[in-house]
Amino acid sequence: MNDVQSRPDERQVDVQRVGIKRVELPWRVQERSGGVQTVTAMTRLSVDLPAEYKGTHMSRLVEMLEVWKDEPLSPATVAGLLSATQVRLGAVRAHVGLTFTYFMTKAAPVSQQRSTMGYTCQVDATVDGDQLDLVIGADVPITTVCPCSKEISVAGAHNQRAWLRLRVRPTADSTLTFEDLIRHGETLGSCEIFPLVKRADEKFVTEQGYFNPKFVEDVLRDAVVWLRADPSVRWFEVECEADESIHLHNAYAYQQEPEGTTGAGTIPVASVLGMSIVTGNTASVLQDHAVSTHGAVMAHDRA
Repeated sequence: MNDVQSRPDERQVDVQRVGIKRVELPWRVQERSGGVQTVTAMTRLSVDLPAEYKGTHMSRLVEMLEVWKDEPLSPATVAGLLSATQVRLGAVRAHVGLTFTYFMTKAAPVSQQRSTMGYTCQVDATVDGDQLDLVIGADVPITTVCPCSKEISVAGAHNQRAWLRLRVRPTADSTLTFEDLIRHGETLGSCEIFPLVKRADEKFVTEQGYFNPKFVEDVLRDAVVWLRADPSVRWFEVECEADESIHLHNAYAYQQEPEGTTGAGTIPVASVLGMSIVTGNTASVLQDHAVSTHGAVMAHDRA
């Protein structure tokens, strides 16, 4: 059959990314405890397209996801997927993005009753040649109590749910995990949020928040100080946004460091084999798997 995608194109426009998105797939995420959590991730996968070709082969991208989705999520998995995609599509660059809900168990502060809470997490990665650019992130809900409201009021202070959005580029030897981002991020608000609270817990979180008032600026600065001091982080982006309870608008603060950059260089693909973004432990080296995968997939019909 004719390969329409491989026909020449006369417009001479290199396309930076072309691919598939909004693909819902199960991915396996290792937990710090050693267990494995299967998450449903909204997935996108793309490659660059040289000016001389009319289109890319979308079905090959689906093939790549089907091969790699069952591997435990790690930098080695991400690098293997993208490297295999480069080979399969004949691309210089390949990009993958995952957004999913990661569940953790929380104990209420006084009653210690346990309940399950979900956090939106992200993986965003590009392989360009043999260099990997990897970003991981988590959206952490917190409570903030307004310092100004407390200062000027005889009783009470307005408070609200806020969102601490963390994005980091880890170093090649980083042990930073999703759970690290979430657990530390929760400590930066006026108080944590809990799915299940009894009366004693409600009293505790109300009073803790009241005696620990914070503007979004305070939360952001505390996050910046933490991430600046972490040697395993080479770039970060942080936003704190509060769903203001006495205004129709939201308040927010934002910081990126190093400012205006995409990080202090990329990581060689070879150096991430065995590095886990979820547990921080050494994962299985997937280089041989990637090579065998290339061979298996390349043997498929080139539809």
